[in-house]
Amino acid sequence: MQDEITYKIMKSIEENPSQSQRELSRSLGVSLGKLNYCINALVDKGWVKARNFKQNPNKAGYLYLLTPKGMEAKAKITLRFLRAKVSEYERLKTEIAQLRKEAE
Repeated sequence: MQDEITYKIMKSIEENPSQSQRELSRSLGVSLGKLNYCINALVDKGWVKARNFKQNPNKAGYLYLLTPKGMEAKAKITLRFLRAKVSEYERLKTEIAQLRKEAE
């Protein structure tokens, strides 16, 4: 799994653990199948815990929680994701400066 999608899923779960997979897939702009695959991978790694919440009339409804191991992994993924975005920003900044010179 890519750091970006992992980061976004874990961040979204942390902010709103009761979102359905359909809501998560819509908000993140990924297919439901891809999201299901990613969440299952996170559960298999022990980073996310999925619990069926009993009060929900939708018995397929789950509560997704980051485990302590997941919180630690999220912190590491966040740093890697941030480094990648800063590097991308620096490359774009250089490219924009070059394009401006060419346009003058």
